[in-house]
Amino acid sequence: MNFTAVSIAMAPEHLLLAGIVTLLILEIAADDSPAALPLSVLFVAAAACAAAWLGFTGWTGAPFPGQFVLAPPAAFAKAIVLALAVPVLLMSKDDFGRGAFYPLLLSSLYGVCLLASAESFLTLFLGIELMSIPVYVLVLMGFRRPESAEAALKYLVLSGTASAAFLMGASLMYGSTGSLSLASFGAALSSPDLLARTAVVMVMSAFFLKAAIVPFHGWAPDAYEAASVPSTAYMAVLVKAGVLVAAARVFGTAHVAEPLVGLLAILPLASMVWGNLAAMRQAGLRRMVAYSSIAHAGYLFFAFLGDGPGRFQAVVFYLAAYGVMNILAFAALPWHAQDQERDRLENLKGLFHTHPFAALLIGMAMLSLAGIPPFPGFVAKFLIFKNVMAAGYATWAVLGLVGSYLGIYFYLRVIQFMFMSPREAASGHAPSRGIAMGASLLCLAGSILVAVLPASFLARL
Repeated sequence: MNFTAVSIAMAPEHLLLAGIVTLLILEIAADDSPAALPLSVLFVAAAACAAAWLGFTGWTGAPFPGQFVLAPPAAFAKAIVLALAVPVLLMSKDDFGRGAFYPLLLSSLYGVCLLASAESFLTLFLGIELMSIPVYVLVLMGFRRPESAEAALKYLVLSGTASAAFLMGASLMYGSTGSLSLASFGAALSSPDLLARTAVVMVMSAFFLKAAIVPFHGWAPDAYEAASVPSTAYMAVLVKAGVLVAAARVFGTAHVAEPLVGLLAILPLASMVWGNLAAMRQAGLRRMVAYSSIAHAGYLFFAFLGDGPGRFQAVVFYLAAYGVMNILAFAALPWHAQDQERDRLENLKGLFHTHPFAALLIGMAMLSLAGIPPFPGFVAKFLIFKNVMAAGYATWAVLGLVGSYLGIYFYLRVIQFMFMSPREAASGHAPSRGIAMGASLLCLAGSILVAVLPASFLARL
């Protein structure tokens, strides 16, 4: 493939790389330049537009055969992830506004984009590490609490364990199939060979660790709580999206048979139940979101029980609906000078009386995350469980639905605090600032688009 075709196929990645280089030069030339935020938004938005253009034009190609391939579904997945990163960047102004946050976030996004086009375990591992390593620093950069360093170390150690498990699984995969192509995973799924089955379990364990599936979830609540609000939003949405897109690339359209069905059903179901039950007891919003994220990871992994051809579609649509609403909740959260106070759920009491628009936006986000119609979260969950039932796993689908209903309580609890509790005196909250409100409106527009036009959206994936 010639240079022009390579440049077109990797246009989103090239734009992100140009942004990273520009931001690093800017950081060297002028420490803490206020231009870092607008430049980051410009490059990420351009990359999202490039990915969308590649998807709409149906551009298909393999600039690096066997390693990197581009097809319209992958291009649209990149466009969604990059579009979700724009409001995260906008809401970061109050916490960062300048500095190393922006090149780190763009570097992580570069890894997420690689995952969507990976065709081999080598490219996939490179993408996972590029996505994860900057996030270790992002957690530590939110050093507003004494536990930030401990949370960053815990995330580093457990994420490193996941990387080691992934490498071991990939090496065993090569030993059993003689190939590092992602297609070898499908062959290993149906192989009776012990080496191939061990490779599958090791790769699955790595994904479970990265996505915080029970019992590999211990790092998530501490890391989410200790990080700053934009860093938590990025981890909860975009890092999660990267891991699930990578898993969808690995599984492809391969049929999942016993005994892997049990592994793919029991642990995600445990994540749904435990994540929802643990979220009920949390006093902080970020810790509640962490346990909610564990539950949502369970819903997402349930998608792999379903029909192979519709698997990628269900995962990406769920990530879009889940992501836009999670970021909306964080972006609409009123500002507070004290990080701990801003995070306390108790401080949301009476929010409707003081900041009604913010309360309405957060309420919409909570209802969608709970899966209440007509919000997009309902369509996303319906699509997941429909595919599971269509594949013949009705019992698991029913158990998953029961587990998902547990989450309604703590989402409605947030709404009860905002709308039905007496107004808090001198809560210290201030309205979301202009640029954060802009991020909220972007998420609101995205959620309306997904809710009103789900069929058109799904047809592109």
